[in-house]
Amino acid sequence: MVVPRRAASRGASPALAAGLRTALTGLSVTLAGVLSLLALASVRMARKVVTPAAREPDTRIVGLDTAAQTITLTRTPDTRLPGRYGLFTTGSEHYLKLGSVLAEDGETVKRKLLTHIGGQSRLAAEAAFSGWYFSRPEELHLPFTPELVGSSLGPCPAWLFPAGDEAVLEPDTWVVQVHGRGTTRAECLRAVPVFHALGVTSLVVSYRNDGEAPRSRAGTYALGATEWRDVDAALGFARRRGAKRVVLMGWSMGGAIALQVALNSAHRDLIAGIVLDSPVIDWRIVLDYQARLLHVPSAVTDLAIGALGADWAAPVTRTGGGIPFDRLDVVARAGELRHPVLILHSDDDGFVPSDASHDLVVARPDLVEMQVFDVARHTKLWNYDQERWSDSIRSWFDRRVLSAAPAASDN
Repeated sequence: MVVPRRAASRGASPALAAGLRTALTGLSVTLAGVLSLLALASVRMARKVVTPAAREPDTRIVGLDTAAQTITLTRTPDTRLPGRYGLFTTGSEHYLKLGSVLAEDGETVKRKLLTHIGGQSRLAAEAAFSGWYFSRPEELHLPFTPELVGSSLGPCPAWLFPAGDEAVLEPDTWVVQVHGRGTTRAECLRAVPVFHALGVTSLVVSYRNDGEAPRSRAGTYALGATEWRDVDAALGFARRRGAKRVVLMGWSMGGAIALQVALNSAHRDLIAGIVLDSPVIDWRIVLDYQARLLHVPSAVTDLAIGALGADWAAPVTRTGGGIPFDRLDVVARAGELRHPVLILHSDDDGFVPSDASHDLVVARPDLVEMQVFDVARHTKLWNYDQERWSDSIRSWFDRRVLSAAPAASDN
C-alpha cells in the first residue's frame, strides 16, 4: 500500500525534530567549548602582557674555552649580531660581557669573552643574551650617587650622574632615562657616557612594579598608563635640584612611558626633547605583532586586548583597571606633541615593530626625526653600531635641544 505523502511527513516529524534537537545541543556544547577555550587563551595572553616576569633563557652555552677566553652559544638572531653584548648566566658568574663574533655555523656562534673567566668557573647551560653590556653603574667609571625619587607609591631608586665640573656649557640640562618592560634601570647605562660628554646630568630612574621601585596594589604593568607618574615625579626631583630643561629618554616600553610624561606632565615646560630607542608607540600594533609571531589566533588577540582595556575584566586580567589603549596610541595623538623627538629604531626589531615609529614621523615631520637601523634588533642599536647611535644623539641634541628654548607649557 502506498502511504500518503502528508501522512509520511507527519510520521517523520518527531524523529526529525529529535535529530535537530540533538544536533543543536551538540553544536551548542561545541560552541560553548570553543568560546571557553578562546576566553581562557585570551585571559592567559592578557595576564602575560601585564605581569612582570623574570628574565627567561633564550640561548644555551655549548662551549667555554677559558684558555682562549671564548664562549660558544646556540645560534639565534641575537647571538649572531656583531658588536658588544652581555650574557646573563647562573653558576660561578652571573653576568658576562661578550665581544665580537669569531666563528659561526648553522647551529652555534663563538664569541670573544670580555669578562675574564677562570679555569674553575662553572656555568649552567641556560643563559639570556642581553643588550645591556653594563650591568652596574660603577662600570662606567663616572661619579654617581644613589638617589630616591618620591612618588605617590613611595621612594623609587635612581642613579644620578652629575655633568661634571668641566661641563660648563649646559649645567642646567638633564636627561631622565626610562628603562623598558621586564628590565631594570641598568638597561639605560649605555647612554650615560654620551650625555656626560655633552655636559648633561643623567638621572636613571625606576618605576612601579619593575622589581626595584614600589609595587602597586595590582602589581602589574599598565603599559605606561600609570608608570608615567613615577617618571613625572623624577622631573619634579630634577627641577628641585636645579634642572632648567630635561630630555626624556625611553627604551622600548620606557618610550611609551616617556611619551605619556610628555603628553600629561605638569612639568611639560621643563621638557626640551625626547629620545626613543626601539619605542612602543602603539601597543595594539605591538601585541598583534607578537601574537602573530607566536601563531596566536587573531580572535584570541582581539579578546585579550579587549579584556585588558575593560574595567569590568580587571579582576580576571589582574590589571587593577582597564588599560586605555587609545590614550597610549601616540600616532593618534600626534597633534598633541609639543617637543622635538628623536627615534632610533631597527626595521628588523623582532619584538617591537618599527611601523608606528615610521607613522609618527609621517604624522609630525616638524617634530619627529628617525634614524632607521637594520640588523640591530630590539634595543641593541648601541651594541650593534655604537658610533652611529651616539653620533645621532649628539647631532640631534645640538640641533634641537641646545639651540632651542624649552617648549611652552599647555598647563
